[in-house]
Amino acid sequence: MDFSTLIKERHSVRSYLAKHVETEKLNAILEAGRLAPTAANLQPITVFVVEGKETLAKLAKAANIYDAPLALIICADKEVAWTRPFDGMQTTDIDASIVTDHMMLQASALGLGSVWICYFKPDVVKKEFAIPENLIPVNILAIGYADESSTPEKIRDDMGKFAIFTDGE
Repeated sequence: MDFSTLIKERHSVRSYLAKHVETEKLNAILEAGRLAPTAANLQPITVFVVEGKETLAKLAKAANIYDAPLALIICADKEVAWTRPFDGMQTTDIDASIVTDHMMLQASALGLGSVWICYFKPDVVKKEFAIPENLIPVNILAIGYADESSTPEKIRDDMGKFAIFTDGE
């Protein structure tokens, strides 16, 4: 599948089959995250892999993971992430989101469904998984084989929300 088709067909999946995600596919997803760019190439991201009934139940205390058989907790290290010197903005959320996006698209290319979750209780995630203080849980990516009934929820708006600035050439 070419990239244009991939990004057109990929959608959030909120219903999964009770089927294990193969180790080879998980490794490919993690590799996509490892290769994702980060600000100043500082690579401040740590990804926690959550599998297994009991471990997923711990994560479900903090977020609805839609009974996915696999979830990734994407954390950014606030002590490592780049900080813009002009206003102090740190790239923790940006770096974590780029990594999440790469992994989400790789999962889709491998025939897996996923949903990007930001609606979760970070304090519960930190407690349940003993995440160090310097790591900020930014995103959760639930992954698995989509139930046949899973369909895209919304057609994308047209390009009217983009502004193009040019010097007229």
